[in-house]
Amino acid sequence: MSFADLDGWDADDHGAAVSAFRITCDDLAGSDWQKPISALPEADQDPRGFFEHFFCPVLIGGGASALFTGYYEPEFDGSRHPDTRFRCPIYRTPPEARGGLWETRRDIEERKLLQGRGLEIAWLEDPLDVFFLQVQGSGRIRLGDGATIRVGYDGRNGQPYRSIGQELIHRGVVEPDRMSMQAIRDWVRCNPAEGHELLFHNPSYIFFRQIDLPDPAQGPLGAMNRSVTPLRSIAVDPGHTPLGAPVWIEKHGANPMRRLMIAQDTGGAIKGAQRADIFFGTGQAAGLAAGAIRDRGRMIVLLPTALAHRRQRDA
Repeated sequence: MSFADLDGWDADDHGAAVSAFRITCDDLAGSDWQKPISALPEADQDPRGFFEHFFCPVLIGGGASALFTGYYEPEFDGSRHPDTRFRCPIYRTPPEARGGLWETRRDIEERKLLQGRGLEIAWLEDPLDVFFLQVQGSGRIRLGDGATIRVGYDGRNGQPYRSIGQELIHRGVVEPDRMSMQAIRDWVRCNPAEGHELLFHNPSYIFFRQIDLPDPAQGPLGAMNRSVTPLRSIAVDPGHTPLGAPVWIEKHGANPMRRLMIAQDTGGAIKGAQRADIFFGTGQAAGLAAGAIRDRGRMIVLLPTALAHRRQRDA
């Protein structure tokens, strides 16, 4: 494709995309990426020209409409030790869960496979808080003494991810256009027994590690072990989109978005060439915005020119 084919390309803040690209560019492998990386010191002078000179827009898997969702870094009240209020632990990865298929969410919780092993990082108030923390993959836990713990993804049990939101839609409980994280919370609270069982619909279980970032204003760590940037970082399927690559998104819906993002994260539900999860930031407002996103559109990957032409020939 050409840059003229990208709807809204001229109006974007390309300098913000350059800043996000810098965070993970050193991890891009292959000689094709070296030319744009070597030119980055001068990219601020003409950020739009930087992308147009060194990259070519490529529509991968363009036969189907893209699906965009949102994610964020949640904040919860919690404690380093269990008490009458905080009774729901989040865990480090047990040795037997590393690198392969392990027990399901139901097995882990009903058989208490992690309890009493010293794997607890902190305790939260609500099982749904733990569940949504696992869905987002990172978060901040506010302690009673004013301190904050940041946790990030460390591993998973190898089981497939299944959306409980989609399950509620399938049951006819929530209309697709009304589905959000708040809608799930409301239904589970109104139906505690069925809600408890609903969480087991997703057999995937996420483990965490404590993260110490020097600047609390930095975003959580993505799949490239670098901080992600609000409204400039997306999670992608690395089987189709190279991690670290710039990606132009054209998201439709109630709040259309035309923006150059950087593919810096992955997710269990993010599968396919035309699939992306947009990082909205930290806290409640970011969560409300992220939870309301389920929009169609298209995404175009910016590849170094030589690599783009080579992929076209191979195709």
